[in-house]
Amino acid sequence: MRTVHARVTILVSSAVLSLTTLTGPAMAAQIPDGPGTPTPAAASVPQHVDTRTKSTQPVYDYANAIRESVYVDTTMDTDSDGQDDVIAVDIVRPSETALTGRKIPVIMDASPYYSCCGRGNESEKKTYDGDGVIRKMPLYYDNYFVPRGYAMVGVDIVGTGRSTGCGDVGGRDEIQSVVDVIDWLNGRNTAHTAGGQLVKASWTTGAVGMIGKSYDGTLANGVAATGVKGLKTIVPISAISSWYDYTRSGGVPYSDDYMPWLGGYVGHDSAACDEVRGELGDNDDDETGDYTSFWAERDYTKNASKVKASVFMTHGLSDYNVQTNHFSQWWSALSRNNVPRKLWLGLEDHVDPFEFRRDEWVDELHKWFDYWLQGLQNGVMKEPMVSVETTPDVWRDYKTWPAVNRPVSVPLSAGRLGAAGKGSVMVTDDPDLTEDDIVADPSEVIAGRQMFLSAPLTAPLRISGTPSVTLRLKSDSATTPITARLVEYGEAARYSGVRRTDESTCEGSSTDYDDSCYYTVDKVTTQSDHGIVSRGWIDAAHSKSLSKPTPLKPGQWTTVNVPLRAQDQIIPKGRIVGLAITLSDTEWTAPNNTGASIDIDLAGSKLNIPVSSGKLTAPTQLPTINVQIKTPTQRPNLHDPKN
Repeated sequence: MRTVHARVTILVSSAVLSLTTLTGPAMAAQIPDGPGTPTPAAASVPQHVDTRTKSTQPVYDYANAIRESVYVDTTMDTDSDGQDDVIAVDIVRPSETALTGRKIPVIMDASPYYSCCGRGNESEKKTYDGDGVIRKMPLYYDNYFVPRGYAMVGVDIVGTGRSTGCGDVGGRDEIQSVVDVIDWLNGRNTAHTAGGQLVKASWTTGAVGMIGKSYDGTLANGVAATGVKGLKTIVPISAISSWYDYTRSGGVPYSDDYMPWLGGYVGHDSAACDEVRGELGDNDDDETGDYTSFWAERDYTKNASKVKASVFMTHGLSDYNVQTNHFSQWWSALSRNNVPRKLWLGLEDHVDPFEFRRDEWVDELHKWFDYWLQGLQNGVMKEPMVSVETTPDVWRDYKTWPAVNRPVSVPLSAGRLGAAGKGSVMVTDDPDLTEDDIVADPSEVIAGRQMFLSAPLTAPLRISGTPSVTLRLKSDSATTPITARLVEYGEAARYSGVRRTDESTCEGSSTDYDDSCYYTVDKVTTQSDHGIVSRGWIDAAHSKSLSKPTPLKPGQWTTVNVPLRAQDQIIPKGRIVGLAITLSDTEWTAPNNTGASIDIDLAGSKLNIPVSSGKLTAPTQLPTINVQIKTPTQRPNLHDPKN
């Protein structure tokens, strides 16, 4: 491993130390409830704050930081053993602030992965000393932020790691287990050491910022949706906002029995927990695809009005593990409730921006936490609200997202996008069609697919928002899956993933047992003649209601709306846009119904596309497009939490 760049960590900075010498009682830094909170007066400025730069500085000795492990009490008995569950909490905090009595805020990563799978691109796990006290905390958060006057807190959620009980996969119990920890940090709950000694969090201001990728970020969303006091900000990275939408799309499951499988993958191996997971399988309604009270409990968007924390979210526009509808619907719900927020959208799939935009990400995260947890007026909330990666490693800032609130209606005619048609076309289900089959030879007639093509773009087309397809159709079956794909055709070097290098950078202080150095990644592009802009699936009977499906009446016309995944993409001039309609998709989903045929009324059907610049027009004659499949498309494996 060769280190090519390191952020220098200064353990003692005379410029910072000269700001204050604390000899009296501790004074907590002011915690902003929103923009406009003044910077603390000079007399109360902590040693780690530089008032000139309005930022925290690495003045505390990470090697001598306090490392402790406690168990937070709950009122839950999820494993039915007659004893209330306890939540294992590991803490790293500066010893200097403890000596002076200076109270500090908390950065928290609550996770089910600390023991089973590890965190980050290098799958780091917690390690402990001979007394069971935290030795190594995964990721760089403690290395970077503890010297800057923060405590890092790693929480094993209920039923995982060293916590007791059984998890309920995104449900009330898992969320409550984190709320109980925040309550302890704010003096509203109790905790004890492994030896049973009562312990208080007297060292903290009670201000908490949650961060995490995937499941960890999902927990941050869920906890914020409770409105718990003390949670000041969350940073969800590639996070789920509704577990229903993670396991299915509009009534079409992505796989069977995912919830009990995931509970078993991350949780304790015990008969009591097997019973809890059995209940997950009994209540998931895979057979119907319905949205029930089970899923409502795991739908954080419906409680967005309770969110009191600010939100800095980031998501990959190529993410088909946690798909882009998760950030878009959460962002929209937060927007309606005027939650202070910020958004980064990268080209990547299920990847932390620490991997692909490391320096900028760490700097922005530092400013964000300094503002929301330390009360430093550093201008972060005056920056552009949204940053989008438009081409590999090229980012543009925008005032808001999406750029378009009202999508443009693009009519359909036989084989054409952008011209109003008459009559109807037919699609007969072919479950054997792969995505590569569907996007290939777009100007040819292929059984089981209807393709609609635009003329070459006369100007760049920016799609910013959530596309959808409205289809007026009649079916010969009571329901059928319907799949839509938006494709852009034209030769280009397109993003195709990341690849780990043998080089590393160091983000903060290191010790011989917990270093801050991590491998970098290279962004991979592949020359290709087409790219998928967005995908979408729905069960036709669930089009009007996810909770109360309406069976289709065979032979009668009805209207079905197919939501595609949110996107922000600039498609260059000269490209051709295609809309492919098929029925069941056994490659990307696990549909319950196959074999139907539908007629599509062209005059009553359209593509709804959020376009802020450029437009789609119909070709005068269908173009001939030759497509070469160089690398077969592969669906991400949801049964792999490392994705």
